[in-house]
Amino acid sequence: MSENSTATTDLTSQYTAQVANDLERNVKEQERVGAEIAALQEQLTVLQHDHTLLVNMRQALGLAAAPGEPAAPAEPKAAAEPAAPAEPVGTPGAGTAPDRATVPAPRRRGGAKSGADKPKRAKKAGARTASGKSARKPSTEAERPEAQSARTDGPKLVELVRLHLGEQSEPRSAAEVAAALGQAHPERTIRTTVVRGTLEGLVARNQAQRSKQGSSVFYTAPDGTEGSAAGDEEAQS
Repeated sequence: MSENSTATTDLTSQYTAQVANDLERNVKEQERVGAEIAALQEQLTVLQHDHTLLVNMRQALGLAAAPGEPAAPAEPKAAAEPAAPAEPVGTPGAGTAPDRATVPAPRRRGGAKSGADKPKRAKKAGARTASGKSARKPSTEAERPEAQSARTDGPKLVELVRLHLGEQSEPRSAAEVAAALGQAHPERTIRTTVVRGTLEGLVARNQAQRSKQGSSVFYTAPDGTEGSAAGDEEAQS
């Protein structure tokens, strides 16, 4: 037991002496580094003071700064201030989060519309229908053979078309019939569309025949006397 206690005592004394030496060495090193820092700080202060004096003298003499002259270094701060911690973004249930949250405005429903829009649309619709009716009336009246023939004196257009087909030996198109009637009756305004409608009406009443050659349509007088007799009765009526 005495040997173990002696060994422990020797080991403790060795560690104690080593720790004491390390502490003394550390203190001396801190003193040395601190003295160097103080000397450097003093030199820096002197240099900054000289720099300020030189700059003031140059300004007093009216000299411009050299192009490559470095700017004056900023004065070192004693200690860097810790940055203020950023405020955490609030979550639902936090104290300040509900105050900062922006609530979006409620959206309007697509079906709910102001009452001022309805009269405007009604007016537009009425204007469209009125303009449509007024635009369609002249064209409809112009396409009717009876309206055109009633405005002119003499035989009706249907009679002229039927007589012209009876005089032809070959099929004729609506454009050819309209051109021939226009030359024969220059006092009347004969349109191809009106003549085509008249020819289709004669075909429907079996007073004319229609044949198609490619994309062109031709009309001829009916064969036999039944068609002509029916046409005479209808013309007299």
